[in-house]
Amino acid sequence: MIAFENVTKTYENNQVAVNSINLEIQKGEFFVIIGPSGCGKTTLLKMINRLIHLTEGTIRINGKRISDYNIHELRWNIGYVLQQIALFPHMTIQENIAVVPEMKKWSTTEISQRVRELLEMVGLEPDKYSERKPKELSGGEQQRVGVIRALAADPEIILMDEPFSALDPISRTKLQDDLLELQRAIQKTIVFVSHDMQEALKLGDRICVMKDGEIVQIGTPQDIIQNPVNDFVQKFIGIKDDPFSVFTIQQVMEPFAEKAHQNYVHSSVAVDDSLQHILQQLAQQECVVVKNDTEIIGIITRQSMLHFLASKRGDAND
Repeated sequence: MIAFENVTKTYENNQVAVNSINLEIQKGEFFVIIGPSGCGKTTLLKMINRLIHLTEGTIRINGKRISDYNIHELRWNIGYVLQQIALFPHMTIQENIAVVPEMKKWSTTEISQRVRELLEMVGLEPDKYSERKPKELSGGEQQRVGVIRALAADPEIILMDEPFSALDPISRTKLQDDLLELQRAIQKTIVFVSHDMQEALKLGDRICVMKDGEIVQIGTPQDIIQNPVNDFVQKFIGIKDDPFSVFTIQQVMEPFAEKAHQNYVHSSVAVDDSLQHILQQLAQQECVVVKNDTEIIGIITRQSMLHFLASKRGDAND
């Protein structure tokens, strides 16, 4: 879907922002790029839609060099969500969402239907929100509009540059959950930049850890946790001296509520399964039930697992 071939970005002062990057992002994948400030993650993201031009190498989308695309054609097929939301303050929410569809000459009826569909998709009632101005919405609501504006013209690719980092923890967690649910429905190719390892573990199908403009490790969340490639990755994710070596399922298990959790009964782990196996299951679904033989004794959610990982991270850093 998106291929980087020996991609380098060098600025005028000979500062190398990105150095000889090779990677491929698959169609429909939620790919998270993470690393410390100045590691090149945002530069890597912005080169995909040519907001930053590469110095050497090639980037291809669906096998075609990005330099061979008409710039408008390229960007119309790539949604972009910023931390600074950047809604047009003088426009209504409907007008903000409609910007790209209008440029693509959609009909008024098509645009109205699309706006309603997208607002409903993120839990914002169209009749209540369509004619409001951005200043009338909370930060979390504005960011929801930012996300669906990027989806308005049904692009194949969504780029997200630390979109939730300015929000309070409650709004941030809710939007992460909403984004996961949305991705299950729309199956877009999402490239997401973050500096927060918990966010990366929660959202990513694969995680790319960067340092000094280079890729240090790419893997699934469980790969990164279980097999950090070096001390930098181990330190960055907050694990040292294997704080997971002593693990019991009771540390992450929550009570099973039949009404709330009945849809997850088919996804289960055994009471004596390993942490690695549970992480593999949670990479595929939001929750798994815990069984002792055939009896359901509890449930593990991604959120409860993240709380466990965060507590272990804290232990490791003490």
